[in-house]
Amino acid sequence: MSTTRREQRERTRQHLLDTTVRCLVEYGYSGTTTHRVQERAQVSRGALLHHFASRAELFAAAIQYIAEEQLERFRVAVAGADSLRHLVTELRKAMSGPLFLAGLELWMTARTDPVLRAALLPAERRLGRELRQAYFAVVKRDDAETRTAFEALLMLLRGLALTSVLRENPEVADAVVEQWLTRMAPEESA
Repeated sequence: MSTTRREQRERTRQHLLDTTVRCLVEYGYSGTTTHRVQERAQVSRGALLHHFASRAELFAAAIQYIAEEQLERFRVAVAGADSLRHLVTELRKAMSGPLFLAGLELWMTARTDPVLRAALLPAERRLGRELRQAYFAVVKRDDAETRTAFEALLMLLRGLALTSVLRENPEVADAVVEQWLTRMAPEESA
């Protein structure tokens, strides 16, 4: 069975986005140039420019790709989550690893880059909505305290993921998450 041109173009696009994520993790935002992505993906300049005419277009597409991949992994991970502990464990896994680190690079750059920020906000809002839905489905409450607890959890997990870049002691992070769970779901405490 032969590959159609459309399928080949989609595979090339996907390969370029995967390569961009790897470059963001390995070289950071400033080190992820279109030339480096092209070299690492082993494609011609024309192939790269056919899909992404500029670095800004490449990163805007990478934002969407990272958000979609994170959402899909999150959906699979929390399918059937029956406890807050299970949900938090899966969220914590989702907020680590290469996709999260690549996203973090883009987040930090979006702080001072209005074009990147404009591309990032819709993807982050979509991700936030789905996370919120999963959280409230498990806790079965939607009041001010529960909404604040959800926001605190996201901030906590993002902070833990960020500090894990420099800290290699997972026991401290485990204790912090356990303390949050004890406060928010005492019936599930270990």
